[in-house]
Amino acid sequence: MFSFLKLKKETSLSKDQELREFIRQTTNFVLKDREGVVVEDLQATKAGQAIVVLKVSKSVADSDAEKISNSLKAELEKLTAIDKATIVLTTEEVRKKQSPFADTPVGPQAVATKVPNVKDIIAVSSGKGGVGKSTVAINLALAIAKTGKKVGVLDADIYGPSLPRLAGVVSAKADKKSNDDRLEPIEAHGLKLMSMGFLVDESAPMIWRGPMVQSALLQMVRDVAWDGLDVLVIDMPPGTGDIHLTLAQRVPLSGGVVVSTPQDIALIDARKGLEMFRKVAVPVLGIIENMSYYCCPNCGHREDIFGHGGAKAEAEKLGVPFLGEILLHGKIRELSDLGTPIVIADPESEQAKAYCDLANAVMSNIDQAQKPAPRISMED
Repeated sequence: MFSFLKLKKETSLSKDQELREFIRQTTNFVLKDREGVVVEDLQATKAGQAIVVLKVSKSVADSDAEKISNSLKAELEKLTAIDKATIVLTTEEVRKKQSPFADTPVGPQAVATKVPNVKDIIAVSSGKGGVGKSTVAINLALAIAKTGKKVGVLDADIYGPSLPRLAGVVSAKADKKSNDDRLEPIEAHGLKLMSMGFLVDESAPMIWRGPMVQSALLQMVRDVAWDGLDVLVIDMPPGTGDIHLTLAQRVPLSGGVVVSTPQDIALIDARKGLEMFRKVAVPVLGIIENMSYYCCPNCGHREDIFGHGGAKAEAEKLGVPFLGEILLHGKIRELSDLGTPIVIADPESEQAKAYCDLANAVMSNIDQAQKPAPRISMED
């Protein structure tokens, strides 16, 4: 099931360029004399995974495309260095439907399917990078777990995963369960975790195009043994691109949280994140103002380095909940870098208590969003 990336058996992939050439030659051989099918992209990972993206013309019948895909997959898996091959078929029509600029209204209801054994899924987003979203996400997850719920965290940033370092499990590598093809999540601090960082080296760049990224992301959501989770927190990548749209349309999100700093330049992008959730019919649980202000630990002097109150004002303007603020503090950064987030490393600190207040507000807003609408009965 977890086809896009599987941990290798004892096989060396040191000659990456040579392996890619083998994959390319094999693909060209299979596609020889096949009209309407061209190679759009191909990749080989150190985990022994070959991924080929084929662009298929609308003139090619679905049954023929499936035969080509199966044939190519079988040939690639004959290569010694390849444990698994994934073939992604794309068409111009499909990409147009998936585009955030498509004319057709989008919404998750039509195609979203429930993630097995997960009750609620929360997307933590930001329109802009550098606002501390990932730090907020893991501390929020830990704070929710302190209420007695079973919680997991999915790092959806395929290109720049940060969860392994934030959770202090940089050297951990995910492997599949012994009794099925799902991946076993990494466990740390009482959370179940999954990230691209558990599947590839931390320093390895992910040079993947849209279809490959979307396929990988959906399989990290659905083909991981999240069994028995009350809440899955998804740490979204910055922006409002393909990954965000894919999750909103294909995964039943219970709600979205937007993280911003107080200054105008960050709020402009946070507003875009809010509007994205609204357009795809995902309940907006609220806005968090991160790095809200700085308080000197020696003298207690307060400095509004990035301004203050911008996120709260924006929440009131847009009519969405303001969840609270987290101050800028060196201990939060220091403990995050050590892989021991402040909620567990210093639970009695004011910063940890602030995250716990955020967690209570988020879960309360989920309950409100899931309440059935009142029924109005008409009597004669």
